[in-house]
Amino acid sequence: MRIVTVLLATLAGLALASLALGDVTIPVHELTRAIVNPAAASPDTQVILLELRLPRALLSLLVGMALAVAGTVAQTVMRNPLAEPGILGINAGAALAATLLIVALPGAPTTLLPWASFAGAGAMATAIYTLSWRNGTSSLRIILIGIGLSSLTGAVTTLLTAFGDIRDVQRAMIWLAGSVYDADWSKVRLLALWLSGPLALIWLGARELDLIRFRDDAARSLGQRVNLMRGLTILLCTLISGAAVAAAGLIGFVGLIAPHLARRLVGPAHIRLIPVAALTGGVLVMAADLLGRTVIAPAQLPAGLVTALIGAPFLGYLLWGRRHVPA
Repeated sequence: MRIVTVLLATLAGLALASLALGDVTIPVHELTRAIVNPAAASPDTQVILLELRLPRALLSLLVGMALAVAGTVAQTVMRNPLAEPGILGINAGAALAATLLIVALPGAPTTLLPWASFAGAGAMATAIYTLSWRNGTSSLRIILIGIGLSSLTGAVTTLLTAFGDIRDVQRAMIWLAGSVYDADWSKVRLLALWLSGPLALIWLGARELDLIRFRDDAARSLGQRVNLMRGLTILLCTLISGAAVAAAGLIGFVGLIAPHLARRLVGPAHIRLIPVAALTGGVLVMAADLLGRTVIAPAQLPAGLVTALIGAPFLGYLLWGRRHVPA
């Protein structure tokens, strides 16, 4: 498919730029030599490329893919073009858990941070689905309850940062901004392993996602168990987005932008939409991270801030385009 080829070429270009550019710029000939024969590169180049920049680029790719697929699933299941894991409250649960660990338990080991944020995402998804159940679920109830719980957890997070120790609050704010600056090979391997199963299941369930796009009655008439399917997809969405947030913090708007761009490119059929959305999300986060660490170098902007600068106008564009659509 031509679109996939273009996206893969774009990812390859971004990867090469991410490896070459930074506080220390690596010339093209040295970068080529290091890629072709790593043993021939200088020790400093090997450390910069293999231990710092390559894991960061790969983690950006994985996080972008995860957030994009989670956003695609959320928009399909909720039948809402503005839906994403953030609006469902999943990310807010992860943020609260991480802030609790950093601010309220400052002596806790930092290795617990990814697990705490993932547990927070899972607990929030469970609460939303439980509270929305009333002889079944509906997209509207899930969205409204998600917004309400997201506001509640956001208020608690703000309360913690208002009264916490300033050093711990600064650590929490850096994490909440969303960044892949501390990427390493263990994070890359763990995230890749964790995402492989849920992403494969979502792609294999493309036909079911095509059905659930219709009204519940229409999906049931075609043989789909709607409540079961909605619960399973929300679970997979939580597993994917929770893992991405645990690895890189809150990087917003990728789950909103990437699915819309992918639909413009390949249409609504999920067998094509899911892989294209994943690649588009990878492009967005890799580009955001590259811009964040080069545009005002040696200072760095978190990738989450860059995606917010892009995503906020895009959200306004979507709202403006739907201003005449009946509520």
